[in-house]
Amino acid sequence: MKPTKVAAVIAGSVMALGIAAPAMAAESMAPTSLDGGLGSLTDSGLTTDALNSTTEGSPVKTVTETAGSLNQAGKAGGNLLGGLPLGG
Repeated sequence: MKPTKVAAVIAGSVMALGIAAPAMAAESMAPTSLDGGLGSLTDSGLTTDALNSTTEGSPVKTVTETAGSLNQAGKAGGNLLGGLPLGG
C-alpha cells in the first residue's frame, strides 16, 4: 500500500472511533447566561461593594470625582486643545 493510502485508512479509523465514542456530560454545568452566572455567584456568598459610590478607590467614585473636576474646570472658561470652548 502507498503511504498516502495508509494515512487515509488510519485517519478514517480514528474518525470512526471518535464518532462512535459515547458522549459524556458533566454533572453540573456552569450557567451560560448572565443572570444564571450572577445567580450562582451570589448564591455562594459573593458580596462586594466595589461599585459603590461611597467606597474609597471604587471605579464609580473615581469617575464621579473626575467628572466633577472636569465640570469645575469647564466653568472656569478654559479652552480645549484646538480652541473649542470648554463647558458650553
